[in-house]
Amino acid sequence: MSDSETMPPATAPEAPGSAPALPKEALEIASGYAFAGPALDLGALLWDGACLPDAQVRIPLPMLNRHGLVAGATGTGKTKTLQLIAEQLSAQGVPVFLADIKGDVSGISAPGRPNEKVQERARDVHQQWAATGFPAEFYALGGIGHGIPVRATITDFGPLLLSKVLQLNQTQEQSLGLIFHYADQKGLELVDLKDLRAVVTFLTSDEGKPELKNIGGLSTATAGVILRSLTAFEAQGMADFFGEPEFDTADLMRTASDGRGIVSVLELPAVQDKPALFSTFLMWLLADLFHDLPEVGDADKPKLVFFFDEAHLLFHDASKAFLDSITQTVRLIRSKGVGVFFVTQTPKDVPSDVLAQLGNRVQHALRAFTPDDQKALKATVKTFPDSAYDLEELLTGLGTGEAVVTVLSEKGAPTPVAATRLRAPESLMGPIEPTALDEAVGASPLHGRYAQAVDRESAYERLNASRGAKGPDEMKTAPPQKTAAKKAAPKEEPSVVEQVVGSGMFKSLARSLGTQIGREITRSIFGTAKRRR
Repeated sequence: MSDSETMPPATAPEAPGSAPALPKEALEIASGYAFAGPALDLGALLWDGACLPDAQVRIPLPMLNRHGLVAGATGTGKTKTLQLIAEQLSAQGVPVFLADIKGDVSGISAPGRPNEKVQERARDVHQQWAATGFPAEFYALGGIGHGIPVRATITDFGPLLLSKVLQLNQTQEQSLGLIFHYADQKGLELVDLKDLRAVVTFLTSDEGKPELKNIGGLSTATAGVILRSLTAFEAQGMADFFGEPEFDTADLMRTASDGRGIVSVLELPAVQDKPALFSTFLMWLLADLFHDLPEVGDADKPKLVFFFDEAHLLFHDASKAFLDSITQTVRLIRSKGVGVFFVTQTPKDVPSDVLAQLGNRVQHALRAFTPDDQKALKATVKTFPDSAYDLEELLTGLGTGEAVVTVLSEKGAPTPVAATRLRAPESLMGPIEPTALDEAVGASPLHGRYAQAVDRESAYERLNASRGAKGPDEMKTAPPQKTAAKKAAPKEEPSVVEQVVGSGMFKSLARSLGTQIGREITRSIFGTAKRRR
């Protein structure tokens, strides 16, 4: 070959074992997930039917309080995705709350079992898989199940959430708000269902009717509906959920001695046939956290990440006031360091005002077998940013453990849409043995605090003891058993609160107590009482 002949340009040979260069489109997507700070590893990018393990898909840890959505058809791997995210949050020192609808999340406390499928998945996504259990606490609503009982008092649960549980209409909801307002003003503690029933019965009696005369009264028909709803609710075995000791939601925010965040698992299989109850109870937990936590702004990591499973049950047949309260809570709780992930089948299950607050998305496969399915698929595609993928085709072709992901970057901007093969959880993918669960519950430091129910004197006992007295005001001056023997106390000057409550302006507002602003004056966003600690 002569010197004048052109030599082909030299190319450096690939190093043995080096990965081939990523396609241009895949490289652009992968660059959107190259975060500098701490992040959770979700999996590896899927492009053109191939898994590209050098293109890792991640979520920045500080962005976990910007809320999220995990969606997908039944059997596509949503529960395992929750487990995967919860494990990594715990490892980063962030407490996690999980609702265990099907009874298979308890395995997060035990090391996983290696098998060929796990090893194959780990190889596909370049995961250094190691069997690991994570610190966990197990709870059950009202103690129905193996876990530590979680209870709430009627007073702290509030009228708005209780109306949702009892399936009351707007008029009945407003009347229930009026009953709570009266009980608040008279110092009648509503601890359990019999307390509320006693107050409703008193307010419709000849003795009690004048008590609400100036703020609208309570019709006998509406009171009858409320009482019947309470009776039916109690007949279904739901009375155990209300009472004392009331659960302190601060116990959801603990870390273990090794610094890992504790995963709180609420066992719900025993109440699967009461979806309105458990979804509303989850909302109470979230609302209670909202009331108690201080503002922290943007932190290096969340204080707690709360997974709200079967979210569509919460929004089904919900009143406008209820939906407004959820939206406001989700919008504001971010600044208190709490991230909320809603888990459901399609994004359309979540109202648009709530969906707009969710910055992180993990969308598993959707089915398109029926016209309704196809409509839901098209609606889901519209909720994603512009994408290099054909999302309609992609979302119906994803396999189990694969998902379409978009999250918020460290700068708060949405990342490119990334089809992802997800990592395998390192804990047990399934329930632990019942004996092991019982042992864990019995060994918990919280067991002694919450296990035994307490029935102290409250509205029921006080109203029964006051028969023959003028009303609840008289009971406040002495214990019920001594009321008759005590001389009438001189009338005290009304306090500032009493003067405000008796003013015309307050009475005008109280007449519309069922509205949102009416409840916020005396209670909180959800009508729940401020915790007294």
